[in-house]
Amino acid sequence: MVFLLVILTYGMETGYFRYASNSRKKEKVYTTALTSLFITSVLFVAAVTVWSGSISRIMGYESNPEYIKWLAIIVGIDAFTSIPFARIRMYNRAGKYAAIRITEVSINIGLNLFFLYYCPRHLDTSLVSAIYNPDIGVGYVLISNMIASIVKLLLLTDDIKNAFNSTFDKKLLVILLKYSYPLLIAGLAGTVNEVLDRILLKHLIPEGQIPMEQLGIYGANYKLAVLMTLFVQMFKYAAEPFFFSKSGDRKARELYADVMTFFVVTGLFIFLMVNLYLDYFILFIGSNFREGVHIVPVILMANLIMGIFFNLSIWYKLTNRTMIGAILVILGAMITVIVNVAFIPRYGYTASAWGHLLCYSVMVIISYIWSRKHYPIAYKTGRILFYVFIALVIFYINRLFLRNAEKLSDLSGLAFLALFGTFVYFGERNTFLKYKNG
Repeated sequence: MVFLLVILTYGMETGYFRYASNSRKKEKVYTTALTSLFITSVLFVAAVTVWSGSISRIMGYESNPEYIKWLAIIVGIDAFTSIPFARIRMYNRAGKYAAIRITEVSINIGLNLFFLYYCPRHLDTSLVSAIYNPDIGVGYVLISNMIASIVKLLLLTDDIKNAFNSTFDKKLLVILLKYSYPLLIAGLAGTVNEVLDRILLKHLIPEGQIPMEQLGIYGANYKLAVLMTLFVQMFKYAAEPFFFSKSGDRKARELYADVMTFFVVTGLFIFLMVNLYLDYFILFIGSNFREGVHIVPVILMANLIMGIFFNLSIWYKLTNRTMIGAILVILGAMITVIVNVAFIPRYGYTASAWGHLLCYSVMVIISYIWSRKHYPIAYKTGRILFYVFIALVIFYINRLFLRNAEKLSDLSGLAFLALFGTFVYFGERNTFLKYKNG
């Protein structure tokens, strides 16, 4: 599903932001992008429906071709609605965006609980007997997801209707596709970076070490970095339309530099908070999974660096050099493959965690070097590296000297966070005042 979503959106979301921001043709760009995604999504759903039998046999689900059809509908709707959601983001309607997303997730979870928990225990009631079929079983997971996607589509009806306010422009579509297709390549390579380790762990860890158990430990501890993941994802949703909308401003590059500084500072604060209070965070996973807790700092830092790469990516998006972005992410995917294949057999999931960190670090360094040539932004590199240094010093002091001091750990955590905040305040107080005073 992840790969299919990347393919079916083919970078059009970013292309929409690029050509709709600061443009008098906002609605024409919207109509053109939405029409393109509508056509490709419908063709995809139709093709999968026709060949669902063959596809299900290839995937090993020959007895359940309906799974493939439901999956196609889910992916088709999600791809098509990416542009209405992009429009909502561009017009800064965060409340509406959140409301629709929360509704979708709530319906999905609620229906899963209803079909998988409630119905099997109440088969004798008239409601359950009328709508529930025990033979479908796990298929209700897909049904729940599909219903939630359909509701999401209905909630976006007003935004979809806005596409009728303008006309489809073939020449504009060619421009959008030329800009966006390298982002499709980057998206596929980025997906490799995100999911390949889970696939390889199952096959490269020796059988004697029970690969599926190791994969479970890795997955559980990876989730402990969820605060950083949510922060980066939240930032990406808001930042992309913001960056494009400010691109015509006289002080846009200064603004981008300040955004980078505050992004890194906030990410480092999350990094410290999770690590200083890791003994509390590990309570969210079972005791059998906690042996992998040593990878949590690595995953946190890797996700932060991934966010830094997203910040840097504005230079090749604004200069229409999206192919460079594709090259960078492909390079990262190659590093991911090499590190995982070479070191998983010996170091297990620890190699996967460090592979993420190395991959994103190399991508950031090369992207930064290229940006100095094509779209120089005066990032506060020295100050950012200083904040990273302070955060790492605090992290290692806590780990080496205070981690096992139970009576002091909570208080020392607060003291360290306050200390880091003090460094940031005195380092950025002029910037704070600049934006406070407009």
